[in-house]
Amino acid sequence: MAIDLYALPVTQVSGVKGKKPEELLALGITSVGQLLDYYPFRYEDYTLRDLTQVKDGDKITVQGTIAGVPQVQMYGRTKSRMTCKIVVDSLFITAVWFNRHFLRDKLTAGAEIVLTGKWDQKRLHLTISETEFPGQGKSQTGTLQPVYSITGALTQKWMRQTMKQALLQFGELIPEVLPAELLTRYDLLPRKKAMALLHAPGSLEQGQQARRRMVYEELFLFQLKMQAYRALNHDRADGVAHPVDLPAVRAFVRALPFTLTASQKQVLAEILHDLQQPHCMNRLLQGDVGAGKTVVAASALFAVVKSGYQGALMVPTEILAEQHKRSLDRLFEPYGIQTALLTGSLTDRQRRDLLASLQMGLIDVVVGTHALIQEDVYFRQLGLVVTDEQHRFGVNQRSILRRKGMNPDVLTMTATPIPRTLAITAFGDMDVSTLRELPKGRKPIQTYAVTPAMLERVLGFIRREVSAGRQAYVICPLIEESEKLDVQNAIDVHAQLQFAFPEYRVGLLHGRMTASEKDEIMRQFSSNEVQVLVSTTVIEVGVDVPNSTLMVVYDADRFGLSQLHQLRGRVGRGEHQSYCILIADPKNEVGKERMKAMTDTNDGFEIARRDLELRGPGDFFGTKQSGLPEFRVADMVTDFETMEQARDDAAELVRRPDFWTGASYASLRQFLQRENIFTGDLLD
Repeated sequence: MAIDLYALPVTQVSGVKGKKPEELLALGITSVGQLLDYYPFRYEDYTLRDLTQVKDGDKITVQGTIAGVPQVQMYGRTKSRMTCKIVVDSLFITAVWFNRHFLRDKLTAGAEIVLTGKWDQKRLHLTISETEFPGQGKSQTGTLQPVYSITGALTQKWMRQTMKQALLQFGELIPEVLPAELLTRYDLLPRKKAMALLHAPGSLEQGQQARRRMVYEELFLFQLKMQAYRALNHDRADGVAHPVDLPAVRAFVRALPFTLTASQKQVLAEILHDLQQPHCMNRLLQGDVGAGKTVVAASALFAVVKSGYQGALMVPTEILAEQHKRSLDRLFEPYGIQTALLTGSLTDRQRRDLLASLQMGLIDVVVGTHALIQEDVYFRQLGLVVTDEQHRFGVNQRSILRRKGMNPDVLTMTATPIPRTLAITAFGDMDVSTLRELPKGRKPIQTYAVTPAMLERVLGFIRREVSAGRQAYVICPLIEESEKLDVQNAIDVHAQLQFAFPEYRVGLLHGRMTASEKDEIMRQFSSNEVQVLVSTTVIEVGVDVPNSTLMVVYDADRFGLSQLHQLRGRVGRGEHQSYCILIADPKNEVGKERMKAMTDTNDGFEIARRDLELRGPGDFFGTKQSGLPEFRVADMVTDFETMEQARDDAAELVRRPDFWTGASYASLRQFLQRENIFTGDLLD
């Protein structure tokens, strides 16, 4: 019987003793299997380089001959700068060591030396990080050395030695998990060889081969989990088959003050079809800022209420909850549908009354923040859960709300457009609906990137818009002045703009205000009692004031691309031409890239693609609780083709009867068993 390396304690590896098991535990490593799965995040390349082929700033390793006497400058008792001339490939360079003057006696003219450091092309200087003298002790010259993410007292040297020892002791016991047909189809290395090479590649080519194998495995197993879940649960009759009154829904849609786009009609049809099925809907609705997701969700909630059930809409902020409540009231009032708002700012009495009404079924649709998932919230018959801006909620928060009903249908919405591959990855167990078009009559927002030196012109632009009867947002990254960051803060900017525009009302909105204070300032802005609103990013999501035509963002280079796109989406909601002005530091290179992307396009999907390239998927979603899988080797931005291939392979495999019975797929079925796929719980 095969030994399960994940059941073997890590202390079985020679040398893992004393405090080391505790230090490994901080990295999430308790077993031999977990240790072997802990891959390096990069490699130090000690291959000897040709100085004519390297770029300024590269970290390089060179071999040369000492050609001078070392010169040492001391700073205080311990700090020093030592230089010495070295001949490398007939080129005289200056090697520079900081605080390594104890090496002086070893630097004898004519001796061979191997140096690793950062290359300064202009001055022909090499700032040394590591020094080796050939023939004296073990050399790492010409090798690739793994670099692990470590904490505490662990060192790279110890991790490298321990991985080597683990592979020596247990390498032959590493099981193969991929079927032979996939190994052959893609010419993949055997698993034990790939894992050994990932920890100690002999060359870059070997490392790339090993990585290709493990990337495919990781993505394939992830997709297998998703595809098996879908195959096993697609026909499961554990949800509610809502008797949707289609004529009533059509009448509701016809009575809207605008016509739905073709995209909205298509998505609504998909949702209504799901609601009528006996299994739970689990659908992601994604669309650009202003694409009209809310009205689609409202139509779905209307259908569920008409079929005798309750609906819940969970949003990340109180401002957004209050706005959704007002929108739903306008739409539902003619039909006698009762809505309620559940947030943290209710009094005890208001909360008690609301919870009683909800439990008795007197409330049809409740809108709220995470207050909806508290223990004392009960529904009479919850049929549909809608979460807006889902990536702002943790996985646990979403699943708690879902458990408040008997397997209610779930509609998840996001205005952060997600590239197709990322949607497949993060939400592989969901059906994905996308709103691509904007409602008719929307004019593209004109976006400009300017430097702080142009502030006077920006103020003139604000004056022009406000004097024409329009309104403006001014966004700052901080509430109060910070010693650490030299960025415009909301309180200072508010004071400056009050001085600059004495004839207009300038409001201030930030996260430290109470809910009632925020509500009042937003009410004043919505009714044009306040013409210029200075705010932090509290208004980023969903706030809708059609008369606002100008968005000014201070220190725009401090914001992520998708966040800037969300902010821009607060304007352009009315009939007038709207503008977005981004004030950014011209010296910030990453900021420059973002400003270029923002001025190039208004397409949220293109913005999202560039944001992923600039920031990576972890930052893109903003939180590890997003439900986004954390891969050990794969990268969702660069490995998207492998992701799509792995998904197709996994889908093909689970459709085959022999996958569920054949001996060659036993290890994959055991993997699914460990992942609890057969229990039927909804994946999060």
